[in-house]
Amino acid sequence: MSAGAPVVPAPSRVVRRLDPVVLGGHDVADAAVVFDDPDHPGERLVRGVTVPTLTPFLPAPGAGDGSAVVVAPGGALHLLAVDNEGEHVAGRLAARGTAAFVLRYRLVPTPADPAGFEAVLHANVGDRGRMAEVSRERRAPALADGEAALRAVRERADEWEVDPARVGMLGFSAGAYVSLVTTLDTAPGQRPAFLAPVYPAWWGEVEVPADAPPLFLAWADDDELGETIVGSCVRLHAAWRRAGLPVEAHAYARGGHGFGVRATGLPSDAWFDAFTRWTASLTA
Repeated sequence: MSAGAPVVPAPSRVVRRLDPVVLGGHDVADAAVVFDDPDHPGERLVRGVTVPTLTPFLPAPGAGDGSAVVVAPGGALHLLAVDNEGEHVAGRLAARGTAAFVLRYRLVPTPADPAGFEAVLHANVGDRGRMAEVSRERRAPALADGEAALRAVRERADEWEVDPARVGMLGFSAGAYVSLVTTLDTAPGQRPAFLAPVYPAWWGEVEVPADAPPLFLAWADDDELGETIVGSCVRLHAAWRRAGLPVEAHAYARGGHGFGVRATGLPSDAWFDAFTRWTASLTA
């Protein structure tokens, strides 16, 4: 290790998973449906979320480093990859001393029956123009849920042993969109302390506020969604650079879309360690 390089804590053995916290004062029953990922046995997906929640994953008492990350899974705003891009990520972070909080944000309303859901999902996701429209429609609820998540962590910082000034966001695909909206649209002084969109989809230009936080980007150049993802990453990187703000980017030759923390044996497996080194460097 070179002199002055940030030290990333070694994984601990104790991680505490607490009960989900309901966000935003919703008093209706959640319509969420949990089901198995047909492409990845043993991993769960969630659809139909109508009530946002935040699930804490905490280091052992006294073992945390004070930092916190709100983790937003992806799923095209229609579902959530709640394990591979959510709870598995949060568990790994907590094992390294970072408190992590999995955000189940509200999703596009879809039919309750599986066949109806699949029909809406494929019709929307297969149409790039329609997905841009869906993203615009979901921008306000995404902002509300992201802001509520940050506010909950900061308000309970003492209880969860975190520094309210060190609460960042990490999002995957559509969850990266949620994290970006929460950063770009939130009032000054309320933005996350750092931002890490992983294979994000961002539609249109990027207007970066002067007080935007440091940015970490990761994606694979062979992403199946092509320019939707790769072009978004390039635009975001350029926008942060133009604004004179700190940005670190990792473009991996192979990894596809949706790699999360699933071990694939491909170059994209390196992103998690790169992310933890980067977050450690923010306070080095």
